[in-house]
Amino acid sequence: MNRRHRTIFLFISVVILCVAGCSPALWAQEMTLELDPTNTKVEFTLSDVLHTVHGTFALKSGLIHFNPSNGSASGLVVVDVKSGQSGNNSRDRKMHKDILQSEQYPDATFTPTKMSGPFSPQDSSEIQVDGTFRIHGSDHPITLVVPLQISGSAANFKTHMVLPYVKWGMKNPSTFVLRVADKVDLDIAASGHLVQDAQSADGKVR
Repeated sequence: MNRRHRTIFLFISVVILCVAGCSPALWAQEMTLELDPTNTKVEFTLSDVLHTVHGTFALKSGLIHFNPSNGSASGLVVVDVKSGQSGNNSRDRKMHKDILQSEQYPDATFTPTKMSGPFSPQDSSEIQVDGTFRIHGSDHPITLVVPLQISGSAANFKTHMVLPYVKWGMKNPSTFVLRVADKVDLDIAASGHLVQDAQSADGKVR
C-alpha cells in the first residue's frame, strides 16, 4: 500500500470510528415535543340518522418526551373537555351535562408510554405511539398512528382516534326519534416545537 492509499485508509478509519463513537450518544438523547394550543385543532364527528354533528375541543397543554433509540415515551397531553362545542347551545348543554359530565370530569388526557417505527429528526416519519387515554374518569389503552413532519425545530402531525364512548361508560344520547352512533371520531391536527434534551455524563436528562 503506497503512502497516498495509507493516508486515505487512515482518514476513512478515523471517520468511521468517530461516527461509531458519537452516533449512540446522539440517538440516545431524549427529545421533547411541546404542542402549541393556539395552533392545535381537536375536532369531533358524531353521526346520527338525520345528519352528522361536528364540533371542537380546545387543547390545554401538551408535552411529549421520547427517545428514538429505545422507544421510550412519557409526558401528558391535556384536552379541555369543558370547551367542547358543536354550534348548538341546547345540544351542547345536554352533551356536557348528560354525556361528558364535564363539571365532574373537566379534562381528557393522553399519557404516552412507547413509540415505534423509524424516526427522522429532519423529515417526515410515520410512528406509532402507545399510551393511555383518560376520559370520564376511566383509563383506556390506545395506539395512535402519527405521521410526523419536522422542519428545523417546528413539528406538525395529524392523527385520528375512534372513541367508543358508550362502551367506555358514557350515556348514549339517542331517543326514540333520533338515533346516534355509539362511537365518536376525533381528529387532531397539532403543531409544536421540538427540542433535543441535554444529557449529562451519567445519561440523565437535564
